[in-house]
Amino acid sequence: MRVDAQRNLEHVLRAAREVFGELGYGAPMEDVARRARVGVGTVYRRFPSKDVLVRRIAEEETARLTEQARTALGQEEEPWSALSRFLRTSVASGAGRLLPPQVLRVGVDVEPGEQPGQERARVPQQRQPVPGESQLHELRLVEQRQTAVKERDDAGVNALLDVVGRLVERARAAGELRTDVTVADVLLVIATAAPSLPDPAQQAAASSRLLDILLEGLRSRPAA
Repeated sequence: MRVDAQRNLEHVLRAAREVFGELGYGAPMEDVARRARVGVGTVYRRFPSKDVLVRRIAEEETARLTEQARTALGQEEEPWSALSRFLRTSVASGAGRLLPPQVLRVGVDVEPGEQPGQERARVPQQRQPVPGESQLHELRLVEQRQTAVKERDDAGVNALLDVVGRLVERARAAGELRTDVTVADVLLVIATAAPSLPDPAQQAAASSRLLDILLEGLRSRPAA
């Protein structure tokens, strides 16, 4: 990749993180282009659709959160310290504003045979029309690409759920975490405690204060 092309790519990715972090993944590509100070055509040359760009950002943020969780798990001996360190690091980094949507849907629905709070990622099944013969080859190629992307996304999400699950189980086993708190709850805390405010100092103060309150809500309390 040429130096200018690499620089444009970095500008686009940085701008996408900022725009999606402030406005959510519904923000238009034009906003990303304006923030990156490039033409929208430059954005589309690197990312042929908004979905591709969203997946790239979500994938990077999922990997970032997973690494933060692993660091907390490996460097903190006390279970509560490990969990709270992960939450503080993740909220401070702003990663909660860029969590992929499928992570926040984990554990929302309970199907027959499951227990409430049992986490697993779900992708809704949709009915597809029966294609004609001329469309079969093209559809197979599309399905193969979609399957490969989904498997990569699922692998990243599952890695995050696994390591956060270990943080949760350790804190719960130590009696320091409420027994009804799930992995989904912990991830929701990260998303909730990362508000987007125009003033960086105000945003940091608000995040820290809100996280203190949420952490108190997660802690187990001795029976009266």
